[in-house]
Amino acid sequence: MRISYKGAGVNIEEAYRAVAHYREIAAETAHGAVVNGIGGFGGMFSLKEIIAAGQGMEEPVLVSGTDGVGTKLDIAFRMGKYDTVGIDCVAMCVNDILCHGAKPLFFLDYLACGTLNAETAAQMVKGVAVGCRETGSVLLGGETAEMPGFYDPGKYDIAGFAVGIADRKKLVDGGRIQAGDALIGIASSGVHSNGFSLIRKVILNLEEDFGGMPIGIALLEPTRLYVKPVLGLMELIEIHGMAQITGGGFYENIPRMFSAPMNGVIRKDSWRIPPLFARIASGIAGGGETGAAAQEAGMRLLESDETLRKSMFNTFNMGIGFVLAVGALDCQQTLAYLEHCGYPAWQIGHVEADAGTTRAVRFV
Repeated sequence: MRISYKGAGVNIEEAYRAVAHYREIAAETAHGAVVNGIGGFGGMFSLKEIIAAGQGMEEPVLVSGTDGVGTKLDIAFRMGKYDTVGIDCVAMCVNDILCHGAKPLFFLDYLACGTLNAETAAQMVKGVAVGCRETGSVLLGGETAEMPGFYDPGKYDIAGFAVGIADRKKLVDGGRIQAGDALIGIASSGVHSNGFSLIRKVILNLEEDFGGMPIGIALLEPTRLYVKPVLGLMELIEIHGMAQITGGGFYENIPRMFSAPMNGVIRKDSWRIPPLFARIASGIAGGGETGAAAQEAGMRLLESDETLRKSMFNTFNMGIGFVLAVGALDCQQTLAYLEHCGYPAWQIGHVEADAGTTRAVRFV
């Protein structure tokens, strides 16, 4: 008995339909730098346009980053909502290269699944296009892999790759950070795209009420894109260091911005931890409460249980998605500018020198 490719689980016709959707979606992000459209063997971005993007730079440097959305995707599948995870995919990549002062140029995505549904895939890629448009980058191409028997039916994975440009002499590498610099925390939009392997263990009912919406929808709020306000701020002041608060939370990511032994000193009371993190804390502690009662219990735990609090700050962004190190004299201008851009921000601490070899974070 012969077995066809479709009989093995790969639907080429559905793939053609998906590519047709992608072509329309990607075209919405394109501009004159794009040499070809979706569907070729490689995405083409004009070197002339890259040179133009680097005009005024003494030594243009390409900066790249890659990342995925992780197990947050499971929440999307269970809620039947696929249009935000593409934004997450872009944000995780472009926010990373932004940490070095790079302006995003283009983005490629990779989508894998067990059984392809063109409409579902198009919803995910549509989110990618939204993230690209909001950061001024182009969705240049990508890959869709249908792998029956490897991924369960209805399950997808998505990852991406961003390329940006920066002037070498203006690269943000932490070398300008000094003791006394202010640490500015910019608000996150929610959990972003980290810690979901834990969240999925402690929040089992995604229909649980959370301020009038299912908590599953609150968890799917896409990762905030910091590109436009931060690049705008760089035109006004010198930013000494930047960190996206992703996996590893405060304890792992803030030290990554230091190029020399330094400590980030964080004031515990400098911003209000959003209720969603209190709900997660309650679940981690094993409390049986749900809804508002769980949020209240979680807030009490975050105030009284130092071990739990440290664990949360070592896993989640806790309401701060991006951190800047700026000179103390630039602190108020930074806060005012970010507020004007619609990005709430607070001075959450400062930098102090370390006499040894440590790059760390401590809370006071």
